[in-house]
Amino acid sequence: MSPWRSTTAAALISCTTLALTASGGQQKPAKTTAATAPVPVHSFKVVRSYPHDRQAFTQGLEFVDGVLYESTGLNGRSGIRKVNLATGEVQQVQPLDPAYFGEGITVWKNRIVQLTWQSGLGFVYDRQTFQQQRTFRYTGEGWGLTHDGTRLIMSDGSETGTLRLIDPETLRQVGTLIVKDGGRPVPRLNELEYVKGEIFANVWQTDRIAVISPSTGRVTSWIDLQGLLDPRERTTDAVLNGIAYDAKGDRLLVTGKLWPRIFEIQVVRR
Repeated sequence: MSPWRSTTAAALISCTTLALTASGGQQKPAKTTAATAPVPVHSFKVVRSYPHDRQAFTQGLEFVDGVLYESTGLNGRSGIRKVNLATGEVQQVQPLDPAYFGEGITVWKNRIVQLTWQSGLGFVYDRQTFQQQRTFRYTGEGWGLTHDGTRLIMSDGSETGTLRLIDPETLRQVGTLIVKDGGRPVPRLNELEYVKGEIFANVWQTDRIAVISPSTGRVTSWIDLQGLLDPRERTTDAVLNGIAYDAKGDRLLVTGKLWPRIFEIQVVRR
């Protein structure tokens, strides 16, 4: 080290020591930015519960124009169905070929769009008759599906927190949205629902729903649903997985795989 650098360094150390002494030896902590501040975690209140088919391995849930639509999974047990919410009665069923493991659905205009898990193949049905109209392809896995009135929004369960944006007419991917909480990607996003301008996403194998900004991908809050279903009624596979929003009645409905009930809940903000 040259004498000039040594002298300069000594002077800097001296100035720093004086500054710390004058301030009591403490430095002001950096301000927490909105991007890194913990987001609120809301709780819930059960408004009402409805019967649900305990054999339904729920993968997708939609409530449109007074009708509950459900997609079920597992090879040989997959399909789409129309359900009477009040009674739990299955009113209409379209089974899926046993080769396919059904995943999320969304209702787009007069069509129902359904994903499959690992086949890279999706199905489009007529909303009234449940007759298959077409198929479409995508890469990777299919998990959850919803739409924002313009685009379909699809989850693939990736560790990167990626949501795919799909053109609802061509069914081709047109973009992506990376979901982050405090700057970190949120992995294993599963069942999706678009609620009042925000994306609700269940995180697989948890009792939490991420509330996501569709413009930035930032998690704006969480909904903790722990304790919603009595633990005595849950098996290993009976995880939370089913979100539906009744826009006309302003009702939020949630259920899970193999759950005996669908719950109408009210979010309790904290």
